Amino acid sequence: MMHRGLRRLVHLVLFCPLSKGLQSRLPLLKVKYLLLAWLGILVASWVLYMQYASYSELCRGHVCHMVICDHYRSGIVSGSSCKALCEGRTLTLQRCMSTSSTHQVYSGVWKERPVVIKCGLEEPLKGDVAPDSVLRQEMTLFDKPTRGTSMDEFREMLHSFLKSKLGEQPSLTTLVGRVITLADVNKDGKVSLAEAKSVWALLQINEFLLMVALQEKEHTPKLLGFCGDLYVTERVSHNSLYRLEVPSYLQALVPEALSSSMNQWLAPAWPRRARITIGLLEFIEEVFHGAYGSFLMCDASPRHVGYNFKYDCKMADLRSVASETAVRGFLRGRHCETNADCTFGSDCTATCDRLVKQCNTEVVQPNLAKVCVLLQDYLLFGAPQDLRTDLEKQLRTCVTLSSLASQMEVHHSLVLNNLKTLLWKTISNTQYS
Repeated sequence: MMHRGLRRLVHLVLFCPLSKGLQSRLPLLKVKYLLLAWLGILVASWVLYMQYASYSELCRGHVCHMVICDHYRSGIVSGSSCKALCEGRTLTLQRCMSTSSTHQVYSGVWKERPVVIKCGLEEPLKGDVAPDSVLRQEMTLFDKPTRGTSMDEFREMLHSFLKSKLGEQPSLTTLVGRVITLADVNKDGKVSLAEAKSVWALLQINEFLLMVALQEKEHTPKLLGFCGDLYVTERVSHNSLYRLEVPSYLQALVPEALSSSMNQWLAPAWPRRARITIGLLEFIEEVFHGAYGSFLMCDASPRHVGYNFKYDCKMADLRSVASETAVRGFLRGRHCETNADCTFGSDCTATCDRLVKQCNTEVVQPNLAKVCVLLQDYLLFGAPQDLRTDLEKQLRTCVTLSSLASQMEVHHSLVLNNLKTLLWKTISNTQYS
């Protein structure tokens, strides 16, 4: 009898919070509380459903693991991480961090070190969702080089490919040597067909190519290993400039001003943000006319810029960084009606020549200007009062930089150095330096 009465009460609370009978029996205040509880349950249920739906769509690490290990056992691919991933199981995919179903990102631990594991997956063909359909599509990734390719021919393949991606650079031969050393997993001075197929597939991934080209740079995550087209990098402890990121399905419910205020409240102390900023400006220097050409940030988002526990800047995601050669190749001869038609990635935009209706190849906004747009939000709040006016002035100047201006390179270097000097003078000789 008691259980029946309890069930009835639960039924009334969950399904009939506004019934006339309930209103006549309970005070108005209790009815309001019950309504709020009912709404809270409804919203929480919706959030949980959306989280589950997005997780099942975005997180396909089990498929990635199955595909790579199947290829490894078949002798198609090789790599320094294959045994740990497929035999010893000492490299495991743990927490899903993917934002795209075709680019799997997981945290993990390998050799007692926190790592990030990344793997590309093709979208399954419509109506073909069986696991072996992914295997069939992935096979095309490992169709080069073919059996019988000599070492000299493979070197030539690599040189031609890197030239098409990075342009004619005097140091390309050095980069080819670096790739071959990386491919030679067992260090026997030779590259097997499986090793060659693996490194060739990896080079098609823009982020991997950049990691190899920039591996000596301080602000690029270190490449730790690979297996087929799966690769392992060091984990960046904070993988975004901001700690709070509202999921896309909640953005309509959470005011932008609220999320911005929360991020300001959760942000590191200003001197630490200044240290992170100095590192970000150094990265801009590293990719501007480096040994392998210039690179452009084509999605200057705070989600792509991270930092470690020492507050040193580390680029958490390099997928949106592209070589200037690749961007120019995309824009050259491209038909356009407006400037928006001349956009590579999210924000590498050139001008449209409306007379011939073709894109010009020079991107208007340089990396530094895009970064300074981020810094106006990230660096100004909480800045020391005696510094704020000068900092605002320098950031305003920085935001207006244009790649089309005369003597752009001189002006770019001057603005960057002035900003770095201002920040460094403020935090030098303190615990934050």
